[in-house]
Amino acid sequence: MIEMKLPLEGVRILDSTYVVAMPYGGGVMTDLGAEVIKIEGPSHVDISRRLTAPQGPDGENGGDYWNKAPGFNNMNRGKRSLTLDMSRQEGRDLFIELIKISDIIMENFTPRVMKRWNLTYADIKKIKPDIIMLSNTGYGHSEGPYASYPGQATTMEASHGTASVTGYLNDIPSKAGMSYVDFLASWSGLFSVASALRYRNRTGKGQWIDIGMYQLGCYFLGEYILDWVDNKRLPSRIGNRHPQYAPQGCYPTRGNEDEWIVISALTKERWESLCLAMGKSDLISNPKFIDNSARLKNHDEIDEIIANFTKNFERFELMELLQESGIPSGPVFDSKDYFTNTHYHQRGFIEKVTAAPERNMGARAFIARPWSLNKSDIKIKGFAPAFGEANNYVLNELMGIDNTLIENLTEQDVVNEIPTAYRNKTIDYSAASIPTTGGVKYIDSDYQKNLGIE
Repeated sequence: MIEMKLPLEGVRILDSTYVVAMPYGGGVMTDLGAEVIKIEGPSHVDISRRLTAPQGPDGENGGDYWNKAPGFNNMNRGKRSLTLDMSRQEGRDLFIELIKISDIIMENFTPRVMKRWNLTYADIKKIKPDIIMLSNTGYGHSEGPYASYPGQATTMEASHGTASVTGYLNDIPSKAGMSYVDFLASWSGLFSVASALRYRNRTGKGQWIDIGMYQLGCYFLGEYILDWVDNKRLPSRIGNRHPQYAPQGCYPTRGNEDEWIVISALTKERWESLCLAMGKSDLISNPKFIDNSARLKNHDEIDEIIANFTKNFERFELMELLQESGIPSGPVFDSKDYFTNTHYHQRGFIEKVTAAPERNMGARAFIARPWSLNKSDIKIKGFAPAFGEANNYVLNELMGIDNTLIENLTEQDVVNEIPTAYRNKTIDYSAASIPTTGGVKYIDSDYQKNLGIE
């Protein structure tokens, strides 16, 4: 039997990105077979490692806690770790040599950084003409007035317009969720890298991928933009409702105070099915709800009727009841729900991964991918790397640098396996003591049993 290669097998990626967007995209690329080398500076540690606010698994925040942060491990799974002080010429010289034996570079510095280091795409393609470079910035590389601005997903939700249509009627603009545009960038980066590799395979030429994250948000607001272009209409915030059809909403269910179900009965047939499911067939012929226009006008009254019905049911039980009647509906999931949901596990969306014994992290449940390829056995390769765990592999085995020079680089803190601030005891831990504002809903003491990772 011929063993199928993974889609990115044999591809080496230098990943000098931080926080969420491209770190997560790079993690998925390791699932697809790529060798991804994450590059951080000894004194410039990815903040998702939570160096200043320890957050290890099971509340264990001692030891090398910066290698154990849950979010960091999920986003950077399967990678290798090289520490390299890119602010120093010695570090940049090593990076340039590493470019020569790599296929792709990913970076998310503001444009002025790579210019200052003489590491723009124009510079790098002189070193390796077929290199593919992905630059992920808040506002893209250009001569525009925003180009040098640092980007944060939460603030870009405002600048790309998502906040203007998110929230409740007559209320303030709201953010859509956690790092919404970061994940748009992750998937867009993955798609663009695949496209650039295909182009290189056909032509032998590399290229530069320039992602402006705020544009991704605009891209997903097409219907609102077109409504303004064609009709000069600006949308209002309408909460959970649909702009053209009724009813749609989020309704309370039986159980804990914060358990809900979303129902969308947007056609005549589905409205009638919902009326029958509620045991209120008289609503079908009621003039106040006789057609969509009437239902939109009387949406508040419909919401009250539906809420009085839904609060008598457990949310999953009600979803099954309504779905059997052809009514789109779904319970509002929290983190526990999607990690323990049978359907998610059946789809392979949750993968159990066991850490190497020396990591002292045991087994964990990871979020995989929302798609599968039927001819590729794609799996998460492992936890995120310990800080600098591949320094010797990269510098000695790949680049041929002798151990004496590696020791000198370590003494100069160009490379290291322990963050500079931790070694120098200069970490400001004040952020760790700041009370959270709703960040933790509850703690499930049986989570290991529920996840099957005891």
